[in-house]
Amino acid sequence: MNIILQAVFIFFARIVDVSIGTMRTILLVKGQRRIASILGFFEVMIYLIVLGKVVGNVDKPVLILAYCSGYAAGNIIGSKIEERLSIGRLVVQVIVKEAMEELVESLREAGFGVTIIEGEGREGKSYMLNIILDRKQVKKLYEIVDGCDCGAFITTMDVRSSLGGYFQPKKM
Repeated sequence: MNIILQAVFIFFARIVDVSIGTMRTILLVKGQRRIASILGFFEVMIYLIVLGKVVGNVDKPVLILAYCSGYAAGNIIGSKIEERLSIGRLVVQVIVKEAMEELVESLREAGFGVTIIEGEGREGKSYMLNIILDRKQVKKLYEIVDGCDCGAFITTMDVRSSLGGYFQPKKM
């Protein structure tokens, strides 16, 4: 096989292999073991095929460059794929000082479940709005919070699992 074709094959195979690895890792963290194990099978199969092509030709730097470049690109592409799929749920905590009623009403009208916790901050009384949502909805939530002009402080955390509570019904 022509050295350039080999390099192109190695580059793109490495992108696929590393992207699969990124997805597999994320799915494991989110508790999706079965899907992760299937992806792991294909990840290792591609990896071994590609590694065999490079190890047998270590005297050809273009193949090593293709291998390393494919790895780097695979990390970026894998994370972009995961971002688009938006797998899992998040906990979003919105901390506000006042104007909470209007924000809570807007969030609930948009279908979000909101739990309000009263607290004490550096500058006095504050309220933490606790919202668990599907990752696909986070942009919508941020738009609502940004639109309230209430000086909100927002933190976002991944949820490994949840049980009960209020969630918008899934659209079929």
